[in-house]
Amino acid sequence: MIALLNGNVISAADGRVILDVGGVGFGVFVPASLAIHVGDQVVLHTYLQVRETELTLYGFTEPEEKDLFELLLGVSGVGPKAALSVMSTLASETLRRAILNGQAEVLARAPGVGKKTGQAIVLHLKDKIKRYEGFATHVSEDDADVIAALTALGFSVVESQRALQQLPQDLETLDDKIRLALTYLGQ
Repeated sequence: MIALLNGNVISAADGRVILDVGGVGFGVFVPASLAIHVGDQVVLHTYLQVRETELTLYGFTEPEEKDLFELLLGVSGVGPKAALSVMSTLASETLRRAILNGQAEVLARAPGVGKKTGQAIVLHLKDKIKRYEGFATHVSEDDADVIAALTALGFSVVESQRALQQLPQDLETLDDKIRLALTYLGQ
């Protein structure tokens, strides 16, 4: 089993990176939302899929993301492509929240995941996902407004959620939250 790779990115395109680890190039599929660039030194927590004719690696920067990916694979009808699509479309916290709140329609936003598959994910993972109870189970109205403002400015939902997660909890006004989120996004 290959559980972790630590190396330099020599190629990054279309949700796949080639990672140079001690002179060996590993091709690893990663969530499309992952900001990895050529020349970056990265550590990827990996999942190795073994089939008759191929070995495929899927990588994540956080072990919790890999755990979520593996949970998704445990749902009947969800293969690696669909699981990676969900992980690319939704931030980990949003995915957990959608499952806990029974929001199959949120999961169905991912390409290749329909309403029935979204419902199956919710049904099979709701109890298992409760081990992540340390995460908030709903978004405040202000946070939803920040995400809406950032997406209106052209940022993706994932980028907006990541910027929101970086904000200090003591910010009081919506304007301060948006301003600081834009600073985080490099604007």
